[in-house]
Amino acid sequence: MAARVDHGITSGTFSLDGETFDVDNNVWVVGDDNECLIIDAPHSVESILKLVNGRKVVAVVLTHAHDDHVRVAPELAGRTEAPLLLHPAEEVLWKLTHPGLPMPAALSDGQEIAVAGTTLTVLHTPGHSPGAICLYAPALSCVFTGDTLFQGGPGATGRSYSDRPTIERSIRDRLLMLPPSTVVHTGHGDDTTIQKEQF
Repeated sequence: MAARVDHGITSGTFSLDGETFDVDNNVWVVGDDNECLIIDAPHSVESILKLVNGRKVVAVVLTHAHDDHVRVAPELAGRTEAPLLLHPAEEVLWKLTHPGLPMPAALSDGQEIAVAGTTLTVLHTPGHSPGAICLYAPALSCVFTGDTLFQGGPGATGRSYSDRPTIERSIRDRLLMLPPSTVVHTGHGDDTTIQKEQF
């Protein structure tokens, strides 16, 4: 049974630097009818579990630790009995949302995560935040970019722990090298392709 990508949207808030905004987040679940992997944990555990639909969850991979991507991560891990995975450079942001809780297990650049007969490769893409990562799934011809790359260009860099030249370098060196037809599944908003985001 081939792996597939399931998609949902959850709504809530994003807070950093003393400001709060309403946001809609994409939820991505990769797997088959038996097992799956969840990418990010925004806003609503119940909405995410509807996408999981009773499957075994092998991991919850967090693209970065802004609160709108990790707010329900501890509860989701508890409900699914799945490990949380996050790049260690995100510790400062994780502690803003979950002070006193231990850091999730460490992701590393180049790490491969297997689920439902397919493999996702971790690409460390700092800039939006220090430990931001993307997940490349070559067999599915897609990449999950969190808030690193959106339809229309790079993710935001106007807040603490972000840097515009760094995110642009990450996109050029790690993402724009992927096949042009690769579908980009983003953390917010619509899909795009690598070809459409060349700069």
